[in-house]
Amino acid sequence: MRIYLAARYSRREELCRYREQLRAMGHVVQARWLDGKHQISDKGQPIGDHGEALVEGHDMSQHNAALRTKFAQDDFEDVSGADAVISFTEPPRSQANRGGRHVEYGVALALGKRLLVVGHRENLFHWLPQVEFYETPEAAFDACPNKALERITTGEKPAGGEA
Repeated sequence: MRIYLAARYSRREELCRYREQLRAMGHVVQARWLDGKHQISDKGQPIGDHGEALVEGHDMSQHNAALRTKFAQDDFEDVSGADAVISFTEPPRSQANRGGRHVEYGVALALGKRLLVVGHRENLFHWLPQVEFYETPEAAFDACPNKALERITTGEKPAGGEA
């Protein structure tokens, strides 16, 4: 299964550990933001893992805009290509945020992706009947069996070309 992981950027290292767990289960995790190259400062400037500016010089605004556009396109492509999106949420109204993860969730909802929410139901859209809610990451991961691995162990052939 191709899975996209959505969460606050500040939880990136935690999500990297979950990515490894899912990979060990045989899933493909496509979420380029986890690689650490999609961070933006509160002022909208692309920055590295240690807060350093990724673009410097007199023509910063044009390069910053290009990087922000690339980050958004990468995330949109990763969500669009996923079979499921697992959203790691925060307690409602707990912290201010920019909300990219909410947009990713909305894109997945609109595209009819499988939606799993881990943590809290932050907004009304987390209460829709097609949304699966889990209190822990492990419970959500257990709900994502790897069909390809199951077929290998049982010798079952894929139905209708399913991978």
